[in-house]
Amino acid sequence: MKRILVFDMDGVLVDVTDSYREAICQTVALYTGERPSRELIQEFKNRGGFNNDWVLTHRLVTDAGVETTYEDVVARFNELFLGRNYDGLITRERWIAAGGLLERLAANWKLAIFTSRMRYELDATLARFGFAGLFDPTITHEDVERPKPAPEGLLAIAGAHPDAEVWYAGDTIDDANAARAAGVPFIGIAAPGSPGRGALIDCLRAAGARAIIDDINHLEGVLPA
Repeated sequence: MKRILVFDMDGVLVDVTDSYREAICQTVALYTGERPSRELIQEFKNRGGFNNDWVLTHRLVTDAGVETTYEDVVARFNELFLGRNYDGLITRERWIAAGGLLERLAANWKLAIFTSRMRYELDATLARFGFAGLFDPTITHEDVERPKPAPEGLLAIAGAHPDAEVWYAGDTIDDANAARAAGVPFIGIAAPGSPGRGALIDCLRAAGARAIIDDINHLEGVLPA
């Protein structure tokens, strides 16, 4: 039987602590004069419905009593994250998979991505780390009508391969709920030392995670043989 291992991107394949999470903090500070804590950001992530960092950033700004449009927040965020020519905070991302891991997995699994990133953001990061051709398909924000926690991306992958066994690895409650809605086994990622890790583990466990691991370098120990 064909097997497909689908990855979320942020916090799973790449560490976005100093890219997306930092862009949230800096954007909010531009409007409010104060940086939100990383713990507060994770609290919102654990609630669900804030998988999109633009949505979360706009919420944090308006919660602070500042009136601005969502579109303006997105523009400011992207100036920080992308820079002028992909030379912004995006360059601070760190590839998480140790050398050889993905190649070993690819020997037994078809590798795919379902992310809330925009296509241009995903492609830039995959190209920078040299993995542009490893994942197929790659489903991004533009490819679905309803974002996570809706299961649309996972259902599209499963529907294109009706005889395949599909698994999903992600690091948020929205990832877990998307997998549950799609009927796909889910492996949760909870990085040691991350803000709100205990609460995240509780959320992922309650959502039915088959296993919860520190990072994807532990995948081979929890995937079916």
